[in-house]
Amino acid sequence: MAVVLISGGTGLIGKKLTSHLIERKYEVIILSRNKKNSSSNPLVSYSPWDIKNQLIDADVIRKADYIIHLAGAGVMDKNWTKEYKQQIIDSRTKSSELLVKAINENNHQLKAFISASAIGWYGADARPLIHKDGFIETDPADKTFLGETCVLWESSVDAIAQAGIRLVKLRTGIVLDNEGGAFKEFKAPLNFGVAAILGDGKQIVSWIHIDDICRMYIEAMENKGMSGVYNAVAPLPVSNKKLILTTAEKLRNKFFIPVHIPIFFLKLFMGKRSIEILKSATVCDKKIKSTGFTFLYPTIESALDELISSPK
Repeated sequence: MAVVLISGGTGLIGKKLTSHLIERKYEVIILSRNKKNSSSNPLVSYSPWDIKNQLIDADVIRKADYIIHLAGAGVMDKNWTKEYKQQIIDSRTKSSELLVKAINENNHQLKAFISASAIGWYGADARPLIHKDGFIETDPADKTFLGETCVLWESSVDAIAQAGIRLVKLRTGIVLDNEGGAFKEFKAPLNFGVAAILGDGKQIVSWIHIDDICRMYIEAMENKGMSGVYNAVAPLPVSNKKLILTTAEKLRNKFFIPVHIPIFFLKLFMGKRSIEILKSATVCDKKIKSTGFTFLYPTIESALDELISSPK
């Protein structure tokens, strides 16, 4: 039975990915800062690690066939103070450093290392678009905070490939899931009959359904032909307005009021984070599709139908 070691396994993607993996009879070991974490499933176990003090159990490195590296502080969880911006960077790069160090210092049987990244690598859309279908993987990183963070994040795992281990990086779009993240925030005002469109709503959102991003991680593990960077986004990006109004129609039929949230209000309450939620970023999925990967939810309608039909 193959063993998958996951960092960030208690996060939004990590929890759902664990479910997908055990359905496929993988053994999953989740790196956790909480020593009290446990599981009743015999295929799931937890192993403590300490990123600050660079401590990890060498046995899990020796045991792992694959490592999926998801660890990182939530980009939208808190205001971007100087301290929290550093935490966002350190939580990604220093966790990478610990894994790289442990791999280099121990015998291992790793077949592949799959690392998270984000479409924050790219800047805002040019008009017209530089490429017909949006940003591609060879486009340069943006010079904003998130762009520079992604550069540091991705480069922090490059030593994995230099050690001869197949390395895949998935630049993830906005993940749609009922359990948390952006979709949960989009739905919240609809409890009061309000469809809250951000700004003018014209900004393009490059999204992906939670099940498809989990399947993509597994594809990256199992497909020996995959290496390097891939955009992890659905084939058909949509505007924020379409995303919100389609969600509203499916949840409330016609019983809602569209409301545009003014930009100044978003800047007031979100600070510099508002730059990202107002940014239009059209990201191309052609490279991941060229591997043979197929999407269960290629359209926003199909994704929302599934999420709304299974709210938990």
